[in-house]
Formats: sequence, structure tokens, C-alpha cells
Amino acid sequence: MARKYFGTDGIRGKANEGKMTAEIAMRVGMAAGRHFTRGEHQHRVVIGKDTRLSGYLLEPALTSGFISMGMDVVLLGPMPTPAVAMLTRSLRADLGVMLSASHNPYHDNGIKLFDHDGNKLSDEIELEIERKMDNGYNEHLVASEELGRAQRLNNAVGRYIEFAKNTFPKNLRLDGLRIVLDCANGAAYRTAPSVLWELGAEVITIGTEPNGTNINLNCGSTKPEAMCKKVIETRADIGIALDGDADRLIICDEKGKIIDGDQVMATIATNWHQKGQLKGDALVATIMSNLGLEDHMKSLGLRLERTAVGDRYVVAAMQELGCNVGGEQSGHIVLSDFNTTGDGLVAALQVLAVLTEKGRPVSKLFKSFDPYPQLLKNVRYNEGRDPLSDARVKQAISEGENSLNGCGRVVIRKSGTEPLIRVMVEGQDDKLISNVAEDIVTSVQSAARD
Repeated sequence: MARKYFGTDGIRGKANEGKMTAEIAMRVGMAAGRHFTRGEHQHRVVIGKDTRLSGYLLEPALTSGFISMGMDVVLLGPMPTPAVAMLTRSLRADLGVMLSASHNPYHDNGIKLFDHDGNKLSDEIELEIERKMDNGYNEHLVASEELGRAQRLNNAVGRYIEFAKNTFPKNLRLDGLRIVLDCANGAAYRTAPSVLWELGAEVITIGTEPNGTNINLNCGSTKPEAMCKKVIETRADIGIALDGDADRLIICDEKGKIIDGDQVMATIATNWHQKGQLKGDALVATIMSNLGLEDHMKSLGLRLERTAVGDRYVVAAMQELGCNVGGEQSGHIVLSDFNTTGDGLVAALQVLAVLTEKGRPVSKLFKSFDPYPQLLKNVRYNEGRDPLSDARVKQAISEGENSLNGCGRVVIRKSGTEPLIRVMVEGQDDKLISNVAEDIVTSVQSAARD
């Protein structure tokens, strides 16, 4: 069944337009509230948000929807996505909601839903909520005396700070480490600097002055240039950049060189394997992760299990296979011993634990494998069209795969959050993968125009 509202990471769109209006948010609250109201107990939902201006629009609309269904609402204010997942479990809530469009610019926003265990919802539940949003979402309004109540959780920041600190090894401190931390003017602007400082680090911050419109603006994990420059300027040991809702990270070494999520996952998994802490004898990653990571895991006698793109698919595979380390090349790192979703700060603390234990520069520690050349290009298209069904695109993909001759991969997919076709080509020959990618991109552009 085709989705009308939900994509790969909740509902997302431009604020106050289309799928991201106050009316839609209220309908989400009513439909989700109806779906998750089961039993006789007083039901509870936790709502967090990042620092976007439109959070002021969507938060009260969602709150109204849930209250109309008899649910009590706990408002967290600006908090990381993983904090919402954690507090949903901690507060024994029936449902958690995060208002964020992650790494997108401020004019976008999104609605992510978590079940009572802090897991993102399955496709089946999302489709059921969609059905309720369009069919009788207001048929089960509670009586006046049964309306829910809303309150703010004033110590939410402190609760998450203590949670994050407790994921760091008790026998270690960060004394002597100089860290550049970029919070993307987003949800972690209060929590992340406090955690690193309390653990003993010297913290140099970027992106901790949100104003509603500067989230992810020339900062954060998708714009790490400022972080890299500051690391060199201040002679820091490491740079850590989070995204707008702090569920992903990108790091750079002491030379200002970017280290992606594949290398971070490889280092954490290797370290945990050596300590006997890695579960399932495998690392779970997506189809986008580099073949070099797969070779590295094989060299350790371990497996790389691949999923579709999206951290909820990674989490589902981790649960099925009994694994405790997984994530995405983009920096979503899921460590299920600690949390149920990607957590940029918790992943950063595991990176810093390795750095502290080994006492070697980041440039030496976080190069577990030599990556295969990999080229990623995005092609924008008009919504409502399907360039991937075009015969020219299918032929270009087939010819590209044949030319790689088993020594590389072609991965073509639609973005779940934007009208983009993502073209990834990977192989051993830079020139060959460039030619293959260009041919496919040209065919997609032609199909998108016609």
C-alpha cells in the first residue's frame, strides 16, 4: 500500500505547507492517540522537539490532538531524538514523539513516532495511523471530563545528561582532551557540551546559539567544514559534529580530516569484539556502507549484515540477529546496549573511550580499513514522477553493473525525505565508477525532464 504521509523517517515536509501543517499535526495526534489507547490506565505521550521556529506551530497542535483522545502529554522542550526515545521508556509512556527534520534546513520539519519501548514504528503501524488520519480520526473523542492534561518535564535535560554519562566507562575520564563540538544550533545545544565538560574534557563549542532559523546552517554533521577548521586552529584532539536532532555524528581527526560513520562503526565494533562485548558476531549496516567495511569484518571472522537505508531497518535487523552495534555511513550509530535509536552523543562517548584507552591520535585509531572508491550523486525530480521506472534508467543501471564486472556495486534509490534519486557507485577503479555514475545520472535527469 502506498504511503500518503510517512516516509523512511516519519512525516517530513516544509513547515506550514502540505504534510506539515498544524491541522495535519493535530490529526497525527488524534490518530496516533486513538491507536495507542489500550487498557484502562491513564495514557501518556512524551513530546520533544529541536530548535526550529516551526516547533512552536506543531507542538501545540499535536498536544491538542492527544489531549482530545484522553492522553496526558509530557513536554520536553528542545531535546535530542534519542533523549525522547529514552524518556519514553523511563516515563513508562505509551508513545513518544519527536518534532524534527534532522539535518534539513529550518524551514522543514518532521514528526517521528516511537512506541512504548522507544522503537520507531513499523510500516504496518504507520499505515494504520495514516488510515485513521483520513478516516474517522475524530470519531472517538473522549468526554469533557476525560480530557488529558499537559505538563512540562523541567528536569528533562538533567535526566538525559546523566543517562549519557552513564554510558561512558566508569574507570575513564576525559581530562586532557581538547574537543571541538558542533551542535548544529540544534537539539543537543544544552546537553552535549555539559556531558563532555562534566567528564573532564576541554570543550570548544560551535552551533550552540539557536535562534529558530539557524539550525544546520553552515554547521553540523552535514556541514563539518567549520568544525574541521576550528580543530586545526585550536590544536584540538578531535572534532565531533552532531546534526539538528543529534541522532547522528561525524568526527574529524586532529588534522581536520573527516572520518565517516563506516570507520566509526568499524572501530567501535573492533574494540568491543576484542573485549568480548560484541554480540551476534556481526555489525549491522545499510546497503550504502563501503565494501571495505565488509572486508574488514571478514578479516576479524565477523559478518557485515546489510539492510535497507534507514536506522529503523538497522534496529530491526539488530533485534532479529541479536547484535548490539549497527548504523549508517552517514553517522547514525545504534548501540543497543544503551538506546533503541541512533544517538550521536552516546556514539561520540564510545569514540572518546577508545581514544582515551588507546592513547593514540584519532588519525591512527580510526582508520580500520581502506575504503573502496565510492561516488554518491543526487538527482532532484518532481514529486509524482518515477524516473526509476523509465527504460533508459534501467538500461543505464544494467550496463553500469555489467561494466563493474563483479568488482563493485551500483545502488540506486529514492530518498525517503526529499524528492531525490540517490545514485551510488562503488568499485576499485575511480575512473570507471565516475563514468558509470555519470551515465546513470544523465539517464535519470532525462527521465525526470520528460
